[in-house]
Amino acid sequence: MSQVPDNLRRLLQLGYSAERAAAFAYRGHAASVRSPDEQQHILKIEAEEWQHRDNLHRMLNAIGAKPSRWLEFKYHCIGKLISGSCFVIGYFMPMYFAGRLESGNVNEYVRMIELSRGTVLANEHACMIEMARVEKEHELYFLSCASSHWMMPLFQRIFGWGPGVSYNTMSVDRVDAA
Repeated sequence: MSQVPDNLRRLLQLGYSAERAAAFAYRGHAASVRSPDEQQHILKIEAEEWQHRDNLHRMLNAIGAKPSRWLEFKYHCIGKLISGSCFVIGYFMPMYFAGRLESGNVNEYVRMIELSRGTVLANEHACMIEMARVEKEHELYFLSCASSHWMMPLFQRIFGWGPGVSYNTMSVDRVDAA
């Protein structure tokens, strides 16, 4: 087994902190929507983000690394800010930006797989693939909530994500993300 590259350690630390930010954001997001079904689905997504954080913590421990205090502070603040903003910015933007962010998160897990080949984390590839698959499900859920909104064409033109345009090529039924 080879040594874990620094960029993998940093990616694990970033993912660990960002998953908490996402969980905080989804807690506020769920509280801000009116539909009980949407609330329950977003709370399920929040729980999956906490599970991803637990998985990343296990991986950090396996390589002898600790979470970054700076990233923990930074993403704690970001998550809380987003959580509160969901009550102010309406329905569409939280759905849109959640989907857009989840789309990019898929790539982070795929990148972890690439960087961890031949390291002590090679045995975590199945977990990383599953986390990427779950992030893809999150992307598709938020896309389904936002895609028919009148602002979608404008946001898709500005931010480059929306119906038919993803930041990743993963399919939820695909089992080999890397």
